[in-house]
Amino acid sequence: MQTRLTDSLEKVLGPTPPRPLTTRGDVHVSGFLGERLSLQLAVLLETGDGETVRVGVGGPLAGVTDLSAVRRVPVSFAAPEGADAHYLVTEPGEYPDLLEPAPTGPVSLTPGTWEALWIDVLVTDPGLAGDHDLEITVESEGGCARHRVRVRIHPRELPPLALLNTHWFHADSLAVHYDVPLLGERHWELIEAFLGAAREMDVNSVLTPVWTPPLDTAVGHERPTVQLVGIEETGPGEYRFDLTALDRWLALCEAAGFRAIELAHLFTQWGAKATPKIVVDTPAGPEKRFGWHVPATDPSYRRLLEQMIPVLRAHLETHWPGEVLWHLSDEPGEADLEGYRAARAQVADLLDGAQVVDALSSCAYAAQGLVATPVVATDHVRPFLEAGLHPWVYYCVSQGRDVANRFIALPSVRSRVLGRQLFVHGAPGFLHWGFNFWWTQHALAPVDPFTDTCAGGAFPGGDASVVYPGPDGTPWPSIRHRVLAQAMADHRALTLLAGLAGRDAATALVDEGGTLAYDRFSYDVAGHLAARAAVDEAILAHLGTDGAGEPGTDRRGGSPGGA
Repeated sequence: MQTRLTDSLEKVLGPTPPRPLTTRGDVHVSGFLGERLSLQLAVLLETGDGETVRVGVGGPLAGVTDLSAVRRVPVSFAAPEGADAHYLVTEPGEYPDLLEPAPTGPVSLTPGTWEALWIDVLVTDPGLAGDHDLEITVESEGGCARHRVRVRIHPRELPPLALLNTHWFHADSLAVHYDVPLLGERHWELIEAFLGAAREMDVNSVLTPVWTPPLDTAVGHERPTVQLVGIEETGPGEYRFDLTALDRWLALCEAAGFRAIELAHLFTQWGAKATPKIVVDTPAGPEKRFGWHVPATDPSYRRLLEQMIPVLRAHLETHWPGEVLWHLSDEPGEADLEGYRAARAQVADLLDGAQVVDALSSCAYAAQGLVATPVVATDHVRPFLEAGLHPWVYYCVSQGRDVANRFIALPSVRSRVLGRQLFVHGAPGFLHWGFNFWWTQHALAPVDPFTDTCAGGAFPGGDASVVYPGPDGTPWPSIRHRVLAQAMADHRALTLLAGLAGRDAATALVDEGGTLAYDRFSYDVAGHLAARAAVDEAILAHLGTDGAGEPGTDRRGGSPGGA
């Protein structure tokens, strides 16, 4: 058996040994209270080692350390045509992504190829601030390996994330995958669990299905009804609203620590041509009153909205302590300008003073004042920046060349660099469309994300989801889930340093000599990690502590080393 410690930005592909874990001084990993610190132990089982290992963790941090087995998942679509040179792989295959919890017992591995164990350390107790040795033991039939990792916990917490970070939450995916009734008790339990997983990734704004979100749905088709607002017709064109389910959702979001909610889009995707699916209770029973069959500008929809939107706004004002974001239509193109304008006119007076946020790529929408808060694709944002604007940004399937993204086939540093990009460019928010979209393209059929990571082959692996549905309803994270959380922790650290030393001083540590852009950044992992360590050291210097504990203290847990 061969073993090697490596950092959390390595993807252990199998044929060759991963790069070794480096140190700064005698410290292998470091961070603040409440910040999840990750590393990996790569293992190569050879002849006579069997097919399983047993992993043990010792030392003062053993009780706050979690282990996962890094599992390969099938990727039928690894990289877009004309992919740049920085993809790890471009051909279909099975690649590391899934983190399968491995708290106790034997862990199965594939002999003859390098695999990885993922190690998470999460310290919240100030009493554990300082330096500690984490002792890791791996035993196989053929031998035993021991490693000692020096972990440094800085004696304070990072501030909350300063920007809004959303990866759209698809509640219907949970009900369909686990085969439970929509908005039944088990569905609510799953919603709570997966909202918690989103918060672990520092997602702080959540797509809220006040009506079934009109997203990624083929024209003429529909997704399962997830509608938190009950709507009862009391007379022709007259409605009464039940917000009981919405209040339950809001309570879960508040308890999880979300800062904002985003109400489902008021019009269909890609041009605002039609209305979302909205079910109305009538004396004859539930009726799909609105949907693809009703145009966006239909007077009957306006009649509903002029009753429902004021009720929602007043209710959220008193029942939700955070921000409220409204969406009109996702990704309208230049050809949709007039249609979007007409749909906007349906609700402009009703949303007066509200924050309206829409993803788009055309400057025309912002220039003409149609979208107060545009969310711009990272490969289309340069004209906005050159105009002196600092917009929200997003990436998805189309941003596959030169810019950051979270595809499985990309190196992890290309996901983590997002945090410093958002800070340097002053972005107030980031959006991604798929926290857990477990469907084929246009939601024509559900997929099992353990066997299909490409939405039926439509999108590069990992575009549609960053989390997996554990068999007992427990969210299983991915490598990308953990790395995106690290990106947001980088942003939080930079925000803290900016408050202590000024924004220019913080920026200078990470902007790569003034060259950092959304489409230009270094792939040097060691340099990236060193820059984050320099940010931390600058913070601690301004706070008057050496990082190993309170000023003048040393909480060392033993000598460094590894074998």
